[in-house]
Amino acid sequence: MLLCVLVLSSLTGCGTTYLLQAARGQWQVLAERRPIERVLADPSTPPMLRRQLGEIQQARQFASRELGLPDNRSYTTYADLGRPFVVWNVVATPEFSVAPLQWCFPVVGCVAYRGYFREAAARRYAERLQAAGRDVALGGVPAYSTLGRFADPVLSSMLRYGDLETIGTLFHELAHQQFYLPGDSAFNEAFAVTVEQEGLVRWLRSRGREAEIEEYRRRRANQLEFVGLLRGARERLATAYARTGLDDAARRAAKQRVLDDLVAQLRTLQQRLGPERGAGVAAWLARDLNNAHLASVATYWDCVGGFERVLAGQGGNLPAFYAEVARLAKLPATARRARLCRVGP
Repeated sequence: MLLCVLVLSSLTGCGTTYLLQAARGQWQVLAERRPIERVLADPSTPPMLRRQLGEIQQARQFASRELGLPDNRSYTTYADLGRPFVVWNVVATPEFSVAPLQWCFPVVGCVAYRGYFREAAARRYAERLQAAGRDVALGGVPAYSTLGRFADPVLSSMLRYGDLETIGTLFHELAHQQFYLPGDSAFNEAFAVTVEQEGLVRWLRSRGREAEIEEYRRRRANQLEFVGLLRGARERLATAYARTGLDDAARRAAKQRVLDDLVAQLRTLQQRLGPERGAGVAAWLARDLNNAHLASVATYWDCVGGFERVLAGQGGNLPAFYAEVARLAKLPATARRARLCRVGP
């Protein structure tokens, strides 16, 4: 996830109020940074936090040494935010479209979300979009990247999901620093997810934790099944919206049928996975699902299979993979999507 705080030198005509809140939030995060070495040396540091940060230190070194990710000051400091998320993202679509709205800024280009450092501000903006007839999804985000413009800290919000998820987030955000294509959120996020997943397997193997690799792969297979259900619903919605001769009432009825069918499929998946593995699915079932929820997942997952094929084509060589990604980024957008975002081999 990227923030428009990167464009503070170009406020005019770019949503000044929005950018100012991003600037304030970013500087507050930076002000909370403490070197991890200092936190570890502090006798008042809780044992759990001490253990987590020690593991993160080793993962940070591994990221640059073994994954070829940037070797800089990012994730060498720690910031305790005192809140569950660092930002809240707003994703929106038209009522009869599964394509997310785009917000465009200098440097980062167009992105498929807006991030707010205060949940209340995110909710106000989401309500404005809903009042204008948009489908809206709002969710908390544990971390974001400033693309190396600042030395991003390890955030307390990153630690709430467990050690493996925290290290995966670190690899993901460093991947954004490794390569970023302005204006293509799906390309950037799928690239970072691919690096994250490959990095986690290599990290676990380097630690002799082979059993955890198998468990991680099982969880990933469950995740891909879940994502596949959402992708199928999104495709059916796109087909329904594109049909000619339908009035709005008919489109709403078709939309509701697809979403009801998706809910039924998700309930079946949740029951099969059980209470522990199906907890994430249960969280989705608690939402009033709409186009925007499906679009938010598509941004991260639609092109992952394509990036995995590229990595396999380079024999798993990460530096060669990064070079090939940079080459693909030079293709026209339609050619990139045709190469990376298709389903199947």
